[in-house]
Amino acid sequence: MTALLGVVRACALVGRSRATHHRQANPTPRPYGPHPKARHPAELTAAERAAILGVLTSEAYADLSVAQVWARELDAGRYYCSQRTMHRILAAEAMNGERRRQATHPPRAIPELVATGANDVWSWDITKMRGPAKGIWFHAYVVIDIYSRYVVGWRIETVEDGKLAADLVAAAIAEQGRAPGYLHADGGAAMTSKPLASLLCDLDITLSHNRPRTSNDNPYSESQFKTMKYTPDYPERFASIGAARAWMNQFIHWYNHQHRHSGIGLHTP
Repeated sequence: MTALLGVVRACALVGRSRATHHRQANPTPRPYGPHPKARHPAELTAAERAAILGVLTSEAYADLSVAQVWARELDAGRYYCSQRTMHRILAAEAMNGERRRQATHPPRAIPELVATGANDVWSWDITKMRGPAKGIWFHAYVVIDIYSRYVVGWRIETVEDGKLAADLVAAAIAEQGRAPGYLHADGGAAMTSKPLASLLCDLDITLSHNRPRTSNDNPYSESQFKTMKYTPDYPERFASIGAARAWMNQFIHWYNHQHRHSGIGLHTP
């Protein structure tokens, strides 16, 4: 049709764009690649990049940051490239992480203690109770038997202290008539104190601790504290340490003899 009518009339008759006709009739040759990337005049050569990498990984600079290396080389009268280019060279070699020697911490095992009877495993912790004014706190030490959920010992003091903790554990053991096999706590100062550790060593009690920053490793004490602080009559503040001790005495009696604990089939501890 094009030979008889010409391109313009033939395209008009079939409703085709002349540009499309010419593009398909005379296609542009497909370019073959890949095309070489244009090189910037200031771009570093492979040899220069290798030399800079050698400087960054040298024994003198292996544990220094890029800024430190760049500044020291500049003081020595040697300029290779910008700090950003040094970072790019390290990134290309997957070496752009922390250059200083890092401490490695072994994985901490999850503490798993099984109690098959009363006084097999005790758990203890310290919680704060608001005093009469802002910044004044009372510290409640509570020791609980995880098998029966029975609070075997408690005391409220104005400070956290390892000697006070050791005295509490010793008094609880004397009252129960036997020592537990394990005593579990978090990693606080009072829990890891020398007086308490010496007492437990003398009584052949195994001391167990939470993993760092993992409060869930001590669920029994944390649950007991929540039950205590969510009771309807828990005061916003305690007027004195005597008032705190009096309230705590009533609460522990209720917790041990009246509270139905969900963890032991809704029985009382």
